[in-house]
Amino acid sequence: MIWSSLPATAVIIVVFSLVAQVLAASGLSYNGLALTPQMGWDTFNAYALDYDEDILMKNAQRLVDLGLRDLGYNVVILDDAMTEKTRSHDGKLIANATRFPSGLKSISKRFHNMGLQFGVYSSAGRFTCGGYPASLGYEEQDAQWWADLGVDYLKHDNCFNEGQSGNPKLSHDRFAVMSKALNATGRKITYSLCNWGDDKPWEWASTISNSARISGDIYDSFSRPSAGCPCSQDDFYCQIPGYHCNVMNILGKASAIVSKNQPGYWNDLDMLEVGNGGMSYDEYKTHFSMWAIIKSPLIMGNKLDELSPEDYAILINPAVIAINQDPLGSAASRQWRVQEDKKDEYGYGEIQVWSGELANGDHIVAFINGGSGDQVISSTLVEVFDGLRNSPKVQKSWDVYDLWGADTVMSNEVAARILGGESKLSHAEGYFNASRHGFQDAIARNDSRVVGTYAKTVPAKGTLTADIPRHGVALFRLRETSEGKGQKDEL
Repeated sequence: MIWSSLPATAVIIVVFSLVAQVLAASGLSYNGLALTPQMGWDTFNAYALDYDEDILMKNAQRLVDLGLRDLGYNVVILDDAMTEKTRSHDGKLIANATRFPSGLKSISKRFHNMGLQFGVYSSAGRFTCGGYPASLGYEEQDAQWWADLGVDYLKHDNCFNEGQSGNPKLSHDRFAVMSKALNATGRKITYSLCNWGDDKPWEWASTISNSARISGDIYDSFSRPSAGCPCSQDDFYCQIPGYHCNVMNILGKASAIVSKNQPGYWNDLDMLEVGNGGMSYDEYKTHFSMWAIIKSPLIMGNKLDELSPEDYAILINPAVIAINQDPLGSAASRQWRVQEDKKDEYGYGEIQVWSGELANGDHIVAFINGGSGDQVISSTLVEVFDGLRNSPKVQKSWDVYDLWGADTVMSNEVAARILGGESKLSHAEGYFNASRHGFQDAIARNDSRVVGTYAKTVPAKGTLTADIPRHGVALFRLRETSEGKGQKDEL
């Protein structure tokens, strides 16, 4: 279906249908929040525990100035080390006055005045991972303290849990105490569990939280293994989740549980590493693309004042973000994986094909090249559409739109001028302001910045083929072909 060929009344009907889907989906969210995956920026990957008020405000301002806020990156998360090392005599948390001389409440108000949300961090244990007071046994008191500060988001970790884990019931009940405490404050606070996939949160967390981590901590590598992340990519239920898990490792674990996503609850693959310098341009594109289509929260963990033009262009690609924020909330799934002879230095040499459905009937398709050299990857429509040869979708032809095409990716020259403050973002070629126009409205208008760059058309029962660089990705939106479209070529 090509939206631009529809009469205005038909477009209105489709838009109302999408609104109805969102309203229905809100009933699945335990608190009515996070109907699409969360987006924002977190301090930890770039600064660890070494951050302060100046760093917060500098990066918050960059979210606004670089147009990231208007694409949906609207929460700033203070990740640990935000309080003193001890509680007050009556058990309350004490804000770290040295790091935040203006006070956390003042910072919260400044964020809100900038159109941003205020996110904080704790752990469902005795201490946070950084050794600061955590919330086990203090859930009601801490939840109210945060609500009084104007908090909008809580990342709740799993460190120092005093043995209250080991089966899903134990973990569920421990994290549920904070869930109830947050709701009891009367303030809408998005609740994000960070329990590393411990005790299978995808089986129980959707009724008490808005997202939950499904693996150990990510680090800035595409496929390099680490002793800190002992489970392989095929061990989706890992008894020792660890840390220093690479992108391919986390993708492998996610492949088994993507069906657990729904509006209001998302499997969290951990923060985005884009901009931290440990991966190539193509690797970061793959990382960002796959987190987006699996519907992981898109939480940046970088220094926004040190972004390269290439990394900035990745993070603001509206066609990819629109997939992540699609109201259907359906995660793409891996259709097949093949081990190839072309292995990289870490033993990876596989190719993968993922696909998924979107709210308006379009489909997303991703090809991943995990090998050491460029490869041509092909997949039939039968393989794309769940291997069902008799599927009506296989009997149709599909227009193919490249989500990393020229219409969607900002040029390095333009990106460099924006990062340097030399060009106005509102007039930048390729920039899309989602807060002004909305992704679904842009899709209805067939805006190529969001729909993608038209490539070619795959005929019924045909094959989709693409050249993929080492560790790279091809990402396509497939849209049922309509009569009257211009030139079509087989792909």
